[in-house]
Amino acid sequence: MPRPRSQFWRYVRAFAAPVLLWGLFIAVLIEPMQSWLRGEDRYDTAALREWIEEARVFRETLPEMVRDYVEAVAKARTDEPPRAPETDIGLRFKADNIRTHLQSLGDPPTKMYAGQLPLFPVIYCLEVRFAPETHLESVLWDSEVPRHASQYQELRYALHPQAELYVQYQFHAYNKRQHNEQAAATRLRWVSLLAVAATVFAFLWIYLVQRREREHERQRLGAEQQISQTERRLLEEELRRGAVERQNEETERKLLEQRLATQAAERQALELKSQLYASIGIMAGSYAHNIKNLLVRPNDLLRRCLEHDGLSTDQEHMLHEVRQTLGTVTERLQQILRTVRRDPSKSELARLDLNEQVADLYRTWRDLAADKWKLTLTAELSPEPLWIEADPSHLQQAVENLVFNARDATFEMRNHLRDQARREVGMSEAERRQALIAAAAWRGTVRLRTRREGAVALLEVQDNGVGMSEEVRRRCTETHFSTKRDNAIYEGISTGMGLGLSFVVAILEHHHATLEIDSTLLGGTTFRARFALAPD
Repeated sequence: MPRPRSQFWRYVRAFAAPVLLWGLFIAVLIEPMQSWLRGEDRYDTAALREWIEEARVFRETLPEMVRDYVEAVAKARTDEPPRAPETDIGLRFKADNIRTHLQSLGDPPTKMYAGQLPLFPVIYCLEVRFAPETHLESVLWDSEVPRHASQYQELRYALHPQAELYVQYQFHAYNKRQHNEQAAATRLRWVSLLAVAATVFAFLWIYLVQRREREHERQRLGAEQQISQTERRLLEEELRRGAVERQNEETERKLLEQRLATQAAERQALELKSQLYASIGIMAGSYAHNIKNLLVRPNDLLRRCLEHDGLSTDQEHMLHEVRQTLGTVTERLQQILRTVRRDPSKSELARLDLNEQVADLYRTWRDLAADKWKLTLTAELSPEPLWIEADPSHLQQAVENLVFNARDATFEMRNHLRDQARREVGMSEAERRQALIAAAAWRGTVRLRTRREGAVALLEVQDNGVGMSEEVRRRCTETHFSTKRDNAIYEGISTGMGLGLSFVVAILEHHHATLEIDSTLLGGTTFRARFALAPD
């Protein structure tokens, strides 16, 4: 609730405006009212002035007579010798004429000048007064009627710059009282009307002020209600915010649990990688032991053949070539064994040209791919050297795994074409046989490409094999995930174990490289490895 003091000042400010407006209204009307009230007096005075100016006794008006007298006196005083107004007969005659004129005006004017004075004034005194510098006595006519100062009015009328007429008079008319009563009644009506209008205006203003105060009070109550509603909404918002914070805490707790689960999964992935490396090491040891045992007998037989006499030059040359090839196989076997037994995280990085590594791999597997794998292996190398930081043995094993994966994909594509020819409906036996021959004659293609893209050396291994579905493409790099357990080319301990692409990804990670896979089912696959170029 507002305090009484503030409410008092609010009402003072509210009523100050109508009070000031009413005062301004009165100030504006004072002059017109006074002029209106004095209007009749001004009319009477104007009529008396006109009578004084127009009344004639000696064919001259009083102003003309006074002017002639003042000028004659001034002339008499400037003549040689000067004449005194008191002794000069002409000047005394003019003064007597003025006195006679005053007497004729005042005794009685109603009979002599009834047409000029319609209000019938009573003249008590007429006196022509001269300025002190003229040294002239005033000309006086007095009616000698007893009178009081409250009974008459006075008029001072300038007849000449050095003379004025002083009049004591009182107006009488037959209807003067009736006229005054009517004027007073009219003035009372106007004053009453103005009072009523002012009262109505005041009450209207008070009503408007009260209405505005009630409106302000209503707005204040509405504002208080809005404040209460706002505070309630703020409290509800605070409660909702608390609920959201609790929900966020719950979400953070779940995220922490997920983070812990992710860390556990990462540890499990590391364990799987460790198992992968261990499995590769066991597999490599098994391969090395078996191959070494198998190479003992051929080397012994080869040695005996070379020691035998009677060999032709061509035969001896071919046996030496076979012996060199077996030595290369043994050396390659030792290199592979060292590579797979070493942890990829302990790579021995060296600066090498990616083009040379791919060209060496191409020369190694080109003839074998064409003769035994029934596919065409091509290489499209960058015209400029692509220097990278890499472990030669690890990089060689990773690229060979991609080539072997492309080889198996072309083999599966050939099997698919055969199965499709066998399942084709509506074909004759001859047509089916011709389709099977075409499927068997189908040759796969594996392309090795290198090029530079900005600060990246790009290696692509592309094939026209069976391809992969989207699900297989997403999971093909997972450890122990494989689709080749029943259709691999060669049988052995590692057939379909799902370790090849996992090993490639592990090697590329430790080389700070990435692997991209684009593949469509029955549309081939492209493996794209990106290596950062080594600084010059």
